[in-house]
Amino acid sequence: MSERDLSNEDLRRALEALRNGVPNRDAVRVLGCSQTEVVERFLARLDAVDGDALKHRQTNGMLVAGEFGSGKSHLLEYLRHLALERGFVCSLIVVSKETPLYDPAKVFAAAVESAMATGITGEVIKEIALRLDATSPAYGEFFRWADDPASGISTVFPATLLIRERLTGDPEMDEKIGNFWAGERLPIADVRQGMKQIRQAATYQLRSPAARELPRQRFAFVSRLMRAAGYRGWVLLIDEVELIARYSRLQRAKAYAELARWMGQVETAQYPGMLALATITVDFEAKVLRETGDRDFVRPFLEHRGTEESLALAAEAETGMREIERRAIPLNPPDNASLRHTYEALRQIHGDAYDWTPPDLPVGATSITRQMRSYVRRWINEWDLRRLYPGEAIETVETELTIDYSESPDLLVESDQSSPDSPAGA
Repeated sequence: MSERDLSNEDLRRALEALRNGVPNRDAVRVLGCSQTEVVERFLARLDAVDGDALKHRQTNGMLVAGEFGSGKSHLLEYLRHLALERGFVCSLIVVSKETPLYDPAKVFAAAVESAMATGITGEVIKEIALRLDATSPAYGEFFRWADDPASGISTVFPATLLIRERLTGDPEMDEKIGNFWAGERLPIADVRQGMKQIRQAATYQLRSPAARELPRQRFAFVSRLMRAAGYRGWVLLIDEVELIARYSRLQRAKAYAELARWMGQVETAQYPGMLALATITVDFEAKVLRETGDRDFVRPFLEHRGTEESLALAAEAETGMREIERRAIPLNPPDNASLRHTYEALRQIHGDAYDWTPPDLPVGATSITRQMRSYVRRWINEWDLRRLYPGEAIETVETELTIDYSESPDLLVESDQSSPDSPAGA
């Protein structure tokens, strides 16, 4: 899509999104993306997903580091557009109080809620479920994996596949199963009843999966479900990973371990058909891993607990911190060429959005400490003021924002104890 395909109202929304630092799809399509190294690596990883899935392994993820305002959100929106164009389902997850990285159940819920796929406008997981063709080779391979005890998932999953395949003419059961795959609760009694109706009551020994294991099983199941329905895989774009600095030490440790999983670095937790890319602030390593001491203290802190679970978590957390230290790809600061390109594009957009000719402004010199968001906001604000108050003197004052890496009581909302087992989907 080019600027010519957008209405004045679309262009105005794009400008407002850019001003607020949360670019929408229209803004990203018009402006493009200057982070060529990240884009090229991302496209190469997308191309690798098919081959990796055939080898039953998860494609290695990517971690991108940049300053506040350096264009991380813009980059993620651009990458989402590329993934959708290439036949992937894509979810954009923003780490927050409501979506803490250490809680896979809430991350799964956010991934499902934000999922997008070409050709689907409704609830993506449920719509994808409707596209399953039980006679296709892809579905056959998917069912054989789910039916294999070595898959590591609960027998509830292959049972629901079998019920949906054979219990025709029951839209209520179809709805319940689709809801379960998308993250809602499904009483085990309903599954047993469905299996009785198709005369398969003795096929599986049905037990509710443990609550702590269910989200990971759902990720494994749904990523393969998407491929069985004809999509190439599932791309997770995870923004604002730096927020984990504000968790408690145990929650940070769990978050580092989850990051290692999303990067595909945990051999016992592989999600074939999935690719994750996460963003983090460029100084996180110095401020949190080193100054706060996580690099030295997280592993001993966990090992001191002495349980098998805490020892496994210590190894995964170590891997996650190592990803931040060694594998983060830094974003390129704006150079003169990218700055001029963005300026000219924004000037054209602003002119078309409001049917006027924006005056030429000083583009500004590049600086290693000034981020692209600062330039963009200044240009848009000044053009707005000159359009609304022609002839008035305009002076722009900018204030630099700093990131708080200290623990926050507002984010320490979950008990550090493991969740008890509960019924499937509860």
